[in-house]
Amino acid sequence: MNLQNTLSNHVKQAVKSTFDAHLETVEFQATRREFAGDITIVVFPMLRVVKGNPVKIGEAIGSYLQENVAQVKAFNVVKGFLNIEIEDNYYIDFFNSIKDDSKFGFVNTNSDDAVMVEYSSPNTNKPLHLGHVRNVLLGYSVAEIIKASGKKVYKTQIINDRGIHICKSMLAWQRFGNNETPESTGLKGDKLVGNYYVKFDQEYKSQIETLKAEGKTEEEAKKEAPILIEAQEMLQKWEAGDEKVVALWEKMNQWVYKGFDATYENIGVNFDKLYYESQTYLLGKEFVAEGLKTGVFFKKEDGSVWCDLTSDGLDEKIVLRSDGTAVYMTQDIGTAIQRVKDFPDINGMVYTVGNEQDYHFQVLFLILKKLGFDWAKNLFHLSYGMVDLPSGKMKSREGTVVDADDLIFDMAETAQTISEELGKLDGYNQEEKKSLYKTIGLGALKYYILKVDPKKRILFDPKESIDFQGNTGPFIQYTYARIQSILRKTKQVDFETSNAIDINYKLHDKERALIKQLQLFPEVIQNAAENHSPALIANYTYELVKDFNSFYQNVSILGADNKADKNFRIQLSQSVANTIKNAFNLLGITVPERM
Repeated sequence: MNLQNTLSNHVKQAVKSTFDAHLETVEFQATRREFAGDITIVVFPMLRVVKGNPVKIGEAIGSYLQENVAQVKAFNVVKGFLNIEIEDNYYIDFFNSIKDDSKFGFVNTNSDDAVMVEYSSPNTNKPLHLGHVRNVLLGYSVAEIIKASGKKVYKTQIINDRGIHICKSMLAWQRFGNNETPESTGLKGDKLVGNYYVKFDQEYKSQIETLKAEGKTEEEAKKEAPILIEAQEMLQKWEAGDEKVVALWEKMNQWVYKGFDATYENIGVNFDKLYYESQTYLLGKEFVAEGLKTGVFFKKEDGSVWCDLTSDGLDEKIVLRSDGTAVYMTQDIGTAIQRVKDFPDINGMVYTVGNEQDYHFQVLFLILKKLGFDWAKNLFHLSYGMVDLPSGKMKSREGTVVDADDLIFDMAETAQTISEELGKLDGYNQEEKKSLYKTIGLGALKYYILKVDPKKRILFDPKESIDFQGNTGPFIQYTYARIQSILRKTKQVDFETSNAIDINYKLHDKERALIKQLQLFPEVIQNAAENHSPALIANYTYELVKDFNSFYQNVSILGADNKADKNFRIQLSQSVANTIKNAFNLLGITVPERM
């Protein structure tokens, strides 16, 4: 039983025996730094069942706890807050139980409880950009956190490989490409195809201006531009299975997939299963037919099929057009059902998609519930805000996006510039430096994005993210490397870290603060999984690192006065390093051994 549960039970007993009252719950909070104590019991909520002065009530409960709970050393009451000081042996006992556990805080996987996490889901007409980066980092991290919380996780994406936007790139390449390839140009395939998506938009706008000069209205010009009509005809041919169009589509998509794979590897994420829109866009039609029979859907006079959600506070949603063709909602209904068929142990799904799709997922989840799928209650839309740059909004078709590969390269260059200015990498060869610059740059990018609550919009400033001070990835990476430097030096001195720490060891305040922070890690993982929030992991790690640096500045480790202090502080440093590494792994961030 953990400390909070132990104290909670005894507080209830104290209220019963002292005030003859029944207390349902006990509210705890961290003790404020200006007061003595390790954990604080909030008295004010008790006034509902115990009448009297909150200070006197707190003192009575404190006295009871000091007499009856071995871990309680002392207490003090400040207004309605009962601050409890805990005996050192409680913390020593805890530390001995976790000091050799390299996966402290992680729960073994329960194979019967699986979750599928969808992220990335790009279009095959352009390379991944900064917006995709937030999506990918969020989805991957949430998947890792859910796994660490004890659930089996499948990582997936649905690749949007069909539609008019794909045909725009295809048509532009066909018209202006002169048969160039990734090999002939030296460009990644996704970049090459993306260039033709931009080229299409340029040509389309030019044709619109020409038509307007001939007397067409802007609306007429947009509809009648020859290149758009040709792209629409190409889409119709693709849907009809035209061999030449399908062959071109397959060739250009393969270029893009190869480019995507390189970017995913570069950024450090992966997937267990890929779905393709070209294979799933017809999914769901049979479930619409079934839903018509059961009254989940209804048909309008023009033959289109809808779901009436007005009684649920929403509107009517189309699920099948009058010509019988599927819409996105139809596809998403079918894909969700197919995923559970493919992985029968799935009991929930997380969709990592921007907040502009909030309503879509609200409707999707509700329809799946109405269709009778029990797992639909465990569906979650990991909705996130957009990423802006100081230079303004990004637009793919105009070629003003920040390419993901370029961003990663630029981050490494920025890390190099700052590292050279600080003179931190003396003694490294060029290859080691190059690897470390990328580690620092990627760590800065990932941490900057993941430390923010997913729902909030981000203004991303690369230079601000690469700072060796403050709440940044490089600051935490540097602290980890500092601990590794200490541990390397221990090989040259006499110390023993395999034995348990003496239960009577007297803790320094800074040692106690570190152990208390370590204690929180398992709960932080569970909270982060439940709330789908890597920000909780990121900001926990920052607090742990701040506590370690305070410990490092105030307590001598290798120069300790006696062997017991030295051995304990080395072990404590090792446990902090393990926790930093594990926490950063959950964020997809690498920690360097030297910096």
